[in-house]
Amino acid sequence: MSDSSLFIYVLAVLPVILLLSSLLKPSNRKLSHIPTIGPSAPLLSYYGVYKFLFHGPDMIREGYTKYKGGAFKIAELNGWHVIVSGPSLSDELRKAGDDQLSFEEAVNTSLQIQYTLGPSIHHNAYHIPIVRSQLTRSITGLFPEVRDEIIASFADAIPLTGDEWTAVPALDTVMQVVCRTSNRMFVGLPKCRDPDYRALNVRFTIDVVMGAAIINLFPDVLKPIAGRLFTNVNPSVARGMRHLEGMILERYRAMEEFGDDWTDKPNDMLQWLMDVAQGEERTVRALVLRILTVNFAAIHTSSTSFVQALYYLAANPEFAGPLREEVEAVISAEGWSKAAMGKMRKVDSFLKESQRIMGLGAVSMTRKAMRDMVFGDGTFVPAGTTVSVAATVHHDEAVYEAPDVFDPWRFANMRDEWARARSTRCPGRFFAANELKAMLAHVVMTYDVKMEEEGVLPPHSHFGTAFVPNRTAKVLFRKRQE
Repeated sequence: MSDSSLFIYVLAVLPVILLLSSLLKPSNRKLSHIPTIGPSAPLLSYYGVYKFLFHGPDMIREGYTKYKGGAFKIAELNGWHVIVSGPSLSDELRKAGDDQLSFEEAVNTSLQIQYTLGPSIHHNAYHIPIVRSQLTRSITGLFPEVRDEIIASFADAIPLTGDEWTAVPALDTVMQVVCRTSNRMFVGLPKCRDPDYRALNVRFTIDVVMGAAIINLFPDVLKPIAGRLFTNVNPSVARGMRHLEGMILERYRAMEEFGDDWTDKPNDMLQWLMDVAQGEERTVRALVLRILTVNFAAIHTSSTSFVQALYYLAANPEFAGPLREEVEAVISAEGWSKAAMGKMRKVDSFLKESQRIMGLGAVSMTRKAMRDMVFGDGTFVPAGTTVSVAATVHHDEAVYEAPDVFDPWRFANMRDEWARARSTRCPGRFFAANELKAMLAHVVMTYDVKMEEEGVLPPHSHFGTAFVPNRTAKVLFRKRQE
């Protein structure tokens, strides 16, 4: 069944799901003091759930306008989603510890990790400290390999002929580049260039996003059934084992023979996982699942973020000149290095401005309340509640001048303000930031780009709070002419 037909099928039975949910889940009266966007009566609130799936950003914008500086709530299938706004409440949410407002538990819920990635990932996220530590520390030393893979993957994905324009599907192309570049750090050469291995990771990423979206349409009591019907973990792991089992067993033989270190010991994510995995996590199957999980985290957010920037660049080719001037100046002084990425202020600003306008969704800094909490203004949030910040702040005239205008250099001199506004606990954010900047710098230095319909951004969509980039739009590339 195709992705689109699967969604149509699930949406067709959504009214039945909503009715079952209303009968099986008691209403939560502890949030009655927080104003509601949409109907709030126990049964009528499920109309709000249905509406939110297709008009989420509009409803959040309405709540932000009515209750700016405060909190409001929107009905989701399994409870209320509390959304805060204003610097005071947003700062409180950002500073709260994981024992109070948990980022990881919010991710576990939104992605339904218990079902989409499996209980071992849900209950033992030992890969996250590795991403925060070894991956981040290795960016400088491994940057030449990242750069090499960016060059090779773009060249393979965009087959140019002379000086002619070549049209490529933007999102698919970006996902291939991100997958190859990330896996240069995850499993190294030559596996990162294996077409079937890449296809597996890209498909797994799509399956997780689709599976989570569908499972979240069901009430909690029906999620185990939905998880069995709409996930694809076991076949994906089996396919991954065919690719990685030999590599893993060979490394285990070297570890047994040479101990903690040996000549040419791989310096990649797979080896870092093998070095610290314990018990059941040392099995081939568990390591393959962990690599698939890390791939999902890398491919989904980075591809979405970069394709947004690519669409803006292709719709506004005049922005390429200033970007090229900066990249050329920085590279002449620093070479292609991590240090150079840190000095590309316009490249950084261009990426951040595209994220400000589009972003990954209509909310940010989503957390799950691990215990009852009272915000400074008296807003009470009971344990188990999902809490987010309204991303509408990035379209507020009181915060940004001409907020709905794409200004590529807006953040070139606003680095500190942006960091505070977009605070994130994403463990791989430093690797992702350097990867995306290196990709954009490579594109402007190597190609001219434009949209098929010149100057026109392709339409995008939302599902609930999530931004869904255009999956079919093509971008035209040709060899750089100036």
